[in-house]
Amino acid sequence: MRKPYALLLRPGVLLGLLLGLFLAAGTGPAHAADNGSWSVYPVSSRIAARPYFYLSADPGQTITDKVVVANKTSTPLTFRLYAADAYNTARDGGFAVRTVKERMRGVGAWARPAKSRVTVPGHKTVTVPFTLHVPDGAEPGDHPGAIVALDERVDRGDGSLVLGVQRAVGARVYLRVGGPTLPAVAVENVHIAHHQPLVPGLGESTATVSYTLHNTGNVTLDPKVELKAKGMFGRTLLTRDLTRIPSELLPGQRVRLTEPWRGAPQLDWGNVTLTARATGTRESASASFFALPWLTLAVVFVAGVVAGILLRARRGRVRPSVRVRPSPRAGTTPSRPRSSPSARP
Repeated sequence: MRKPYALLLRPGVLLGLLLGLFLAAGTGPAHAADNGSWSVYPVSSRIAARPYFYLSADPGQTITDKVVVANKTSTPLTFRLYAADAYNTARDGGFAVRTVKERMRGVGAWARPAKSRVTVPGHKTVTVPFTLHVPDGAEPGDHPGAIVALDERVDRGDGSLVLGVQRAVGARVYLRVGGPTLPAVAVENVHIAHHQPLVPGLGESTATVSYTLHNTGNVTLDPKVELKAKGMFGRTLLTRDLTRIPSELLPGQRVRLTEPWRGAPQLDWGNVTLTARATGTRESASASFFALPWLTLAVVFVAGVVAGILLRARRGRVRPSVRVRPSPRAGTTPSRPRSSPSARP
């Protein structure tokens, strides 16, 4: 179940329009998408029930099929039927479809139910044919979507904040258009954020690794992601197969995901590497990290600054006496010997 929502401003009232699309397999015929009040599912084939619509067509081809809407309540229900494109939600990468007012580019633009509105009596079913025309020049590959039964009634609450709810149930459509297929996945914008205790050793150090998983090909992928972290000297700190990833990554879709890392190092220098793989494709991306107890570093830095200031102040108070340079000694003039009087004869 996926619940995209929109908020609409009206005079004096804030209306929250919450559209719940039940697209996962549930109980009932053909594993119908079900919300407890009504269900939507493909008409059964001669061989077996179908959980979803699995269709294939070439550009320019038109195909037909039938969808069943079952009312599980005792009162008649009226629905609007429409085809919608599918996408991955930003929150968790789940399978969701566009609302009736959004622009469609694939199945939502190509499929047309025979009736746009249908009333189903209590505890009864109604089968509605639909056609799907793939236009010339359509891109090859997968085009996921759904045939949706929307209850257009809006339930209003009380109070200044009014929350209105519209519910819808959709049967998934997996359409593959003929032509070359290219499975391709990319890992983008890898980032790691550390969360360390104020005092090293007194508390657990954690980290959060965030990244974007991008389907750059034209087929739906069932991705697997592996996380590895290495520290200084190539030490392996972490090796983990991630589980918080979408089971279906639709063509062209990006999903921003996060992975917690408990017990991350408090002092280390290394990198984390994320490797995504699916059938026919594999891609990796890395980001470096420098884990350091910043509080301890700040205390040491402040202590060093204070010690330097005190040392300079002490040197300023105790000045050494100036040493007087002695004057050079005067040189002595040698005396001449007196000449003795000459002896007279």
